[in-house]
Amino acid sequence: QVQLVESGGGLVQPGGSLRLSCAASGSVFYINTITWYRQAPGKERDLVARITSGGSTNYPDSVKGRFTISRDNAKNTVYLQMNSLKPEDTAVYYCNAVGQFGSRGNAFDVWGQGTLVTVSS
Repeated sequence: QVQLVESGGGLVQPGGSLRLSCAASGSVFYINTITWYRQAPGKERDLVARITSGGSTNYPDSVKGRFTISRDNAKNTVYLQMNSLKPEDTAVYYCNAVGQFGSRGNAFDVWGQGTLVTVSS
């Protein structure tokens, strides 16, 4: 089993910054891809950042240049640095991990519990 625990959400003024964390724990596993998604009230869930085991990243135009995804393998943690925040960034943010258990183990696709980010003056 793999568990993801998210933290770092809260209330911030427009133009401010937050850093979200997603810590992974569990049995022996290998994570191939970490993706941050967000879902605003009344809207569909959208991808906001993705990083692969090879270091490739992907961002939509709405956050490109403002958000940065990174990882600390020693801590089994991925971060989402969010700068120049806008009210439209208000949403519940979820991290998702895709990988496998061991070198020959089964694949997994797990989600964190979500953390709320509110951008308002």
